[in-house]
Amino acid sequence: MSNPAGRAQWHSGIGFILAAAGSAVGLGNIWKFPGRAYEGGGAAFLIIYILIVAVIGSTVMLAEFTLGRHTKKNVIGAYAQIGSKWKPFGILGITTGFIINCYYIQVGGWVMYYVFSYLFNAAAVYADPQGYFLNFLGAGSFPVLGAIVCPMIFAALAAFVITRGVSKGIERFNKVGMPILFILLIALAIRSVTLPGAAEGVRYMLTPNFAMVTFDTWLAALGQAFFSLSLGMAIMVTYGSYVKKEENLAKNTALICVVDTTVAFLAGMIIVPAVFAAGLTPGKGGSFAFISLAAVFENIPGGAFFGVLFYLLLFFAAITSCISIMEGTVAAVTEQKNISRNKATIGIVTTSFLIGILYTVSQASMNIKGIWWDFTNGLTFPVFGDFMEYLTDRLLIPINALIGCILVAWVWGTKKAIEEVRQGGNFPFKLAGLWSFSAKFIAIIAIATILVMGLFMGRALS
Repeated sequence: MSNPAGRAQWHSGIGFILAAAGSAVGLGNIWKFPGRAYEGGGAAFLIIYILIVAVIGSTVMLAEFTLGRHTKKNVIGAYAQIGSKWKPFGILGITTGFIINCYYIQVGGWVMYYVFSYLFNAAAVYADPQGYFLNFLGAGSFPVLGAIVCPMIFAALAAFVITRGVSKGIERFNKVGMPILFILLIALAIRSVTLPGAAEGVRYMLTPNFAMVTFDTWLAALGQAFFSLSLGMAIMVTYGSYVKKEENLAKNTALICVVDTTVAFLAGMIIVPAVFAAGLTPGKGGSFAFISLAAVFENIPGGAFFGVLFYLLLFFAAITSCISIMEGTVAAVTEQKNISRNKATIGIVTTSFLIGILYTVSQASMNIKGIWWDFTNGLTFPVFGDFMEYLTDRLLIPINALIGCILVAWVWGTKKAIEEVRQGGNFPFKLAGLWSFSAKFIAIIAIATILVMGLFMGRALS
């Protein structure tokens, strides 16, 4: 299918790779991977992670890219083109991305606040890391800074990039943002591994300890790899729809997976050696990033400066991912409803920002009874934030990826997908048979495992 007249395209192959890598490289790479690697035997977890990315993650990513480029449509239009009855599942994918964007905007605002906190007020963070974070989120009062001011600025920055379009906005921003992200990663990794006492952490990350590997380790690596690559969120189908026919999708998919894995490894080399040097235990998630790491920065020379660099790193990871998530929804609205990009962006950002306020309120554990409505029946409101993450990470993302894989492998057909990759023989695809088998069986079984274990057995996969 030729490119529809006037439809946006990536200006260059490297622009597409950086944009897709920017989507894949998110907060989870930096504040979850190191903790999972620590729990999973250091290099043993890394080996398992690489294996899963190579066999399963790349399979699903290439499936989404081929569907997008073949149809040249957003995820709703792409699904509908394969079969009208699949359209509701495309809508489900857009809904998933929208929900994620609601709380991603909020966390992005928190990250921005901490850049300036370490720049101008590091002593206050060190004095009471937990109290500083909770006060920022508005514990005991409405979180004006944490829920409104900072997230609004972050959302406005992301929206500005989106309104500039695909090549002049998203591609151009990632061509600058991703190199900066890598410079920050390398600088922080060098500083971390050269700290006194960091050698033990370096050995831990580079020495496989398979005695620590359990079924949970494999499951955690599967979930980490799967969610890290931004699969099942309508993003890669949309980004694939902007790819020119002259691009080698198989090669680009491999490069994106390598970039994503490299970032995760470097993040591990930042966090694990640093916390070993500080005598701490690596953790995961927001509480670790905003509270526990304060002890690390406090106890290293020039800690406030490296704190600024670390939160700048988180900022670029957050905003590149937020832009991609937002673009998936914007593309669907503009194309399905014939609304201008600017209007769609403003409407989507405003709505997701307002809903996201409740996420920050929930994280501050503020009882809202009597403030807006008696919704929680006397319970604190964290149930809302937990529900948002549970709904997307454990339910919607695996379901979307499972449906997408089934659609490409069994409905559209791997033969047609392979033809899309090869482009009439212009691009060799030596692993076509392996990819087809993985798409039809291995990836589907793996995704179903994530879904079942996360939904019914309480495993924290994301």
